[in-house]
Amino acid sequence: MLKELFRNDGERFMKFPLPDVIKDDKSAWRSDEEFGREMLAGVNPVIISRLRGFPPASNLDPKVYGNQNSSITRDDIQGNMNGLTVDEAIEKKKLFILDHHDALMPYLQKINSTTTKTYASRTLLLLQDDGTLKPLAIELSLPHPQGDHHGAVNKVFTPAEHGIECTIWQLAKAYAAVNDSGYHQLVSHWLNTHAVIEPFVIATNRQLSVIHPIYKLLHPHYRDTMNINAYARQILINADGVLERTVFPARYALEMSSGIYKNWVFTEQALPADLLKRGMAEPDSSQPHGVRLLIEDYPFAVDGLEIWKDEPWWPEMQTRDELVQSCTIIIWVASALHAAVNFGQYPYAGYLPNRPTVSRRFMPEPGTPEYAELAEHPDVAFLKTITAQLQTLLGVSLIEILSRHSTDEVYLGQRDTPGWTSDDEPLAAFERFRERLIKIEKKIIEMNDDKRWKNRVGPVNLPYTLLYPNTTDYSREGGLTGKGIPNSISI
Repeated sequence: MLKELFRNDGERFMKFPLPDVIKDDKSAWRSDEEFGREMLAGVNPVIISRLRGFPPASNLDPKVYGNQNSSITRDDIQGNMNGLTVDEAIEKKKLFILDHHDALMPYLQKINSTTTKTYASRTLLLLQDDGTLKPLAIELSLPHPQGDHHGAVNKVFTPAEHGIECTIWQLAKAYAAVNDSGYHQLVSHWLNTHAVIEPFVIATNRQLSVIHPIYKLLHPHYRDTMNINAYARQILINADGVLERTVFPARYALEMSSGIYKNWVFTEQALPADLLKRGMAEPDSSQPHGVRLLIEDYPFAVDGLEIWKDEPWWPEMQTRDELVQSCTIIIWVASALHAAVNFGQYPYAGYLPNRPTVSRRFMPEPGTPEYAELAEHPDVAFLKTITAQLQTLLGVSLIEILSRHSTDEVYLGQRDTPGWTSDDEPLAAFERFRERLIKIEKKIIEMNDDKRWKNRVGPVNLPYTLLYPNTTDYSREGGLTGKGIPNSISI
């Protein structure tokens, strides 16, 4: 039933084939392995972090929000820890969390006053010996009915394979995916790439001469960004626009993303700094990029560090090295970071049961008609909970467009104006950069073919190519290729 709904929505939505794992209705649910894998090699691989203490703690002000710390106990997860204790797993740096609690909780009462009915969520995962992440528990939280200062009302769900408990676990994963989907679109994508790069575009064009070397360096990475952002304000992020209609925060989408922007720090956008902040890496001077990944098979980070320009830490803009680092962050955000969170939307989210954008009702309670339906007709109950069909058509149409590379794409390591400079030194440096990117392309293909790296392809047989530079491609074919790092945010 789940498959048929999407197959019948029109041939145009099937240009990118359904994942191999979806062979019949019973296997249409997303597996736990793929659920964990997409946090490392999906469309939003920039949120997962290492759990440094147990139980997970909140950073929300307890004077305003009361106790927002997690209710997950050791007993909830101990039986699924592969013989480790929780303390041992933390000490060995094997516990990770996808945390959408603090970002959502302050807005949840408003959001749930709309047709959305959802939760703030925390997902705990264990790093296994084969490099994959195994979900241990999902906590779904609501504001206390007596007011914010009374804290959160939490429910904890753990994996199950049979009966109604399995369906409930699939629903819990769906609520977590709804949060990740909305946060991805509003924050990881719109805010942290499109919106934050715009002031640099304006400042560069206002303050630097067109013959200034920094202008020449950055100019290709601003191509069409102001235009696409203007279109976004007209039809996507505007009041009652496409995003408000298709992602769970509804009319509170921009309020939420604006609030989260207050915590954005330019220096933390450098990939090594971001990985260190999230606890996904540790400083290690023996490594080429100065950091050692704690999950060796983390495709976004592995490929991203290859593309990241290896320069010293940031930044008061008083030395040439600091200027280089600042320009590198700007180029990274405008090219590789945007590619990683944009061009995988249709492959990973074009099948809505895998990555729903809205939840329309809460988890059914035992003894209710909704709970009985969940037991008797799990597919029907699931579809009544996630994104509605009309929203699905609108959302899938949008992400199909956003995931397409244009036919006039200029990829990282390419220039659309060969005469951008006549100076030998920058021309030689640019050629070295281009050659390095071509080597990275070959390395990514080799790693995707290497069966040791289970997260690079995953159970859905979809190789991670979002940070494949595509520097060698001058075909100008474009389309749903699933690979390529354009110079700029142009869609």
